[in-house]
Amino acid sequence: MRVIADTGLCQGHQLCQGEAPDVFGFDDEQDVVVVLEEHPDESRRADVTTAVKYCPAFALSIEED
Repeated sequence: MRVIADTGLCQGHQLCQGEAPDVFGFDDEQDVVVVLEEHPDESRRADVTTAVKYCPAFALSIEED
């Protein structure tokens, strides 16, 4: 899986960090999400999927390899 963040849509809620802090970071200066691990281990799928599902701005997605 590949994690994608659309920084143009991100509103800085940071909910994704609560679900998968090893995959999602935050750029305080730009006020947007940062993908720390573009291809996380499959064991992280549930947390990443939850982060994508509950992103209020719909700024996150998963692309299958």
